[in-house]
Amino acid sequence: MTTDTIVAITTAAGAGGIGVVRLSGPKARRIAETICAQPLQARRAHYVRVRDADGAVLDDGIALWFRGPASYTGEDVVELQAHGSPPILRQLVARCCALGARPARAGEFSERAFLNGRLDLTQAEAVADLIAAGDARAARAARRALEGEFSRRVEALAAALLALRVQVEASIDFADEPLDTLGGERLRERLDQALADLDALLLAAERGRKLRDGLHAVIVGPPNAGKSSLLNALAGSERAIVTEIAGTTRDLLRETVRIGGVELTLVDTAGLRAGGDAIEREGMRRAEAELGQADLAIVVLDARDPGAGRAAVAVAIAAVPQRLWLHNKVDLLGVPVAGEADDADVLRVSVRTGHGLERLVARLEALAQGPETGAEAGTFSARARHVEALQRAGRELAAARAALRDEALELAAEALRAGHDALGEITGRVAPDDLLGHIFSTFCVGK
Repeated sequence: MTTDTIVAITTAAGAGGIGVVRLSGPKARRIAETICAQPLQARRAHYVRVRDADGAVLDDGIALWFRGPASYTGEDVVELQAHGSPPILRQLVARCCALGARPARAGEFSERAFLNGRLDLTQAEAVADLIAAGDARAARAARRALEGEFSRRVEALAAALLALRVQVEASIDFADEPLDTLGGERLRERLDQALADLDALLLAAERGRKLRDGLHAVIVGPPNAGKSSLLNALAGSERAIVTEIAGTTRDLLRETVRIGGVELTLVDTAGLRAGGDAIEREGMRRAEAELGQADLAIVVLDARDPGAGRAAVAVAIAAVPQRLWLHNKVDLLGVPVAGEADDADVLRVSVRTGHGLERLVARLEALAQGPETGAEAGTFSARARHVEALQRAGRELAAARAALRDEALELAAEALRAGHDALGEITGRVAPDDLLGHIFSTFCVGK
């Protein structure tokens, strides 16, 4: 439990609206009662007049006191609701500080809620995600994470790994016995089930991460295939310079668009080819580096010779999780394309005429939202660090399975411990101080 009291303006709706100043800590009630010049009862709304040090009325409003630990932060919390005039709210904060409070750091209210056991780390992060939600779907997903849906699934998986660790470590004491006589077959089955559960959770977390952060899509292809024209078409503006000269695009160009309620970050890149001058080669190096961070490669090829284009980009896109192939410039093929069906992984388009762009937008929407699960109701918000931790846990479980197959129990036990710790990082059960500092510093002041 902390010994200092913090204060911040948590909401301010502007002049004529409502502003809220929140206090948290052991002095919160005393400070508020001094300012309001009257005693406060827990969980009861009081009409008050807030006063300065000379007793002059600053404003009138509502005071609410929540006795810890039954509060947002787990400490005594007071909310002073006043009119939304910024000067009045600043005076009110200054008065609280003069009486013993200090200004809150960014995210400190949620950090205290985490440290006092009122929220786990995923729920605390969901507070920020809910505030930053760009649409109703993202807000619903953040709300589910705040209610603990993600945390419950992580903790259930962590409990299964803990049980596996107990059995493996107990078996080490009987190293002279074959593993199968100690329940090895059942142990492997339980580990396989844990891996399957983790894969399902990883899929859901990746879906939630895309909903929160958006899809990072890199437009790639050989020179003059139509990459910059595609960016302009999807962005709805002339963002990129388009010419007939190969190598016009030298640097990365980013544009964010919203498709189906999901943000899509589009990155136009230099055309990939052998040769080029020093500047163009640097552009290609940057393009390849950007592909290393991409969720999706939108590969734009000239429909008149797609094979050559595929060969030019093959190495660069090898590690990208998803690829969408566009055969552009179909209007130059000299044959009718209006009724031509697309292949499973290829869309035939003409950015110049607009042919196929509606199908492209529909395909991008499907990729941004992830595989259909049959129920959007289960989607929760997640972050890149959650996905990375789940991936790390998956690698450790795979290593544990291989070790069990070879009856190397000590190696299996160590891999299970590392996987268990990776899951603990998600909810904060295992949380280095630098991780906590980074997470809460991204919150707004007052949360």
